[in-house]
Amino acid sequence: MLDRRKLLTAGAAAAFVMVRPSIARAVPSVRKVFLANPHTGDAFHDAYWEEGDYIPDALERIDLLMRDYHNDQVKHIDPELIDLLAQLRTRLGIAQPIQVMSGYRSPQTNAAARRRNRHVARNSYHMQGKAVDIRIPGFNLAKLRRAAIDMRAGGVGTYPRASFLHLDVGPRRVWTS
Repeated sequence: MLDRRKLLTAGAAAAFVMVRPSIARAVPSVRKVFLANPHTGDAFHDAYWEEGDYIPDALERIDLLMRDYHNDQVKHIDPELIDLLAQLRTRLGIAQPIQVMSGYRSPQTNAAARRRNRHVARNSYHMQGKAVDIRIPGFNLAKLRRAAIDMRAGGVGTYPRASFLHLDVGPRRVWTS
């Protein structure tokens, strides 16, 4: 049961929002991300979401940037993953681009990676456009990992010897390899 103070506080907050809706809208109306693919030379530094909607042309450009660079196959990248990358960059105040070491991975490329490394998942989220391996030169990998975990990202895998972080929008789990 609500007590009187909570009820009055809720009513006052609702009245304030009705009177000053511009203040209530603290959610940004534009989302931007800065990505670069060192394997292909592609870069994206632009808005991908505006006024409540994803921008189809921007998503297509990101899909191309995050393609399987081994065979140029393109797959739609889950917008939730792009949101995660944009939020991570904003949260950490990163000025340089996030380097995409591996975005989409075709089944053929994933199978080849599994033959070289038994730790590569048979049904990798990379094949679904829901995972990315990133690197930010000069940025502390442990700090990047901590921020991703604090943001409650899906999978957060740290690969210190290769200096990259795996992020995906699957179930929450954390590992180091």
